[in-house]
Amino acid sequence: MQKRKALSRDEAFLLSENIFQNFITYFKPQSGEKVHIFVPIEKFNEIDTQIFIDYFLAQNIRVYVPKIVDDQLIAIEIFKDTVFETNHWGISEPISNEDSGEKDFHYVITPLLYCDRKGNRIGYGKGFYDRLFQNISAETKKIGVNYFDPDECIDDVWENDIPLDYLVTATEVLSFLSGLE
Repeated sequence: MQKRKALSRDEAFLLSENIFQNFITYFKPQSGEKVHIFVPIEKFNEIDTQIFIDYFLAQNIRVYVPKIVDDQLIAIEIFKDTVFETNHWGISEPISNEDSGEKDFHYVITPLLYCDRKGNRIGYGKGFYDRLFQNISAETKKIGVNYFDPDECIDDVWENDIPLDYLVTATEVLSFLSGLE
């Protein structure tokens, strides 16, 4: 978190653009596919996913964003004219509370603090994404995005933690699928 917060806005934007380009080059998302993607928390200097969202919408890729309603993460489909508001955590969310009920995403682009070279991720400790991962199609690609490459192992993996399938950084795309692609 400290490394991320130390990045200037310009550095963070440049790295976000590189992450976006690596994602597009590697996964080549197509019109009609469905992507669940987080909206960044500015105060945490998260990856600028608005770059992704704008591209997806322009390419007719269906976009879903998370919203917490009654302590549950729901997926709301968004469009170019979707109205957003900032919640009490400082997260921009659609005004709508209508859960799409979608479970068959092609990609879930996941926020994280850190991911190791085995796909284990450290999030914000609420377990929202582990619960989401349990309830979506097994075919969905679970993708973390991070400014930094992994260099340390996460030792305290909890038995209910669900590892990522991929990590996209500003310099590379790592697959954790062990040749199962």
